[in-house]
Amino acid sequence: MLIGALGGILAGALFKQLWQVVGGEGDAPRATDEDRSWRGVLTAAALQGAVFAGVKAAVERGGAAGTRRLTGTWPD
Repeated sequence: MLIGALGGILAGALFKQLWQVVGGEGDAPRATDEDRSWRGVLTAAALQGAVFAGVKAAVERGGAAGTRRLTGTWPD
């Protein structure tokens, strides 16, 4: 669980950095931000989803590889 929580923190920080580059703004728009465009809101949501999914996959894969190194078997 701790590794998953740390992965979430890492994903949030990575997304924030990417959004500053892609969006050119400090904070990503929320879906309810009235003054933000549909394009900006949906772009931010898609990027955030991709970052979180990628980090989750990397954390799970790393955990599985670590388990194999420790036990000699790949977890199911």
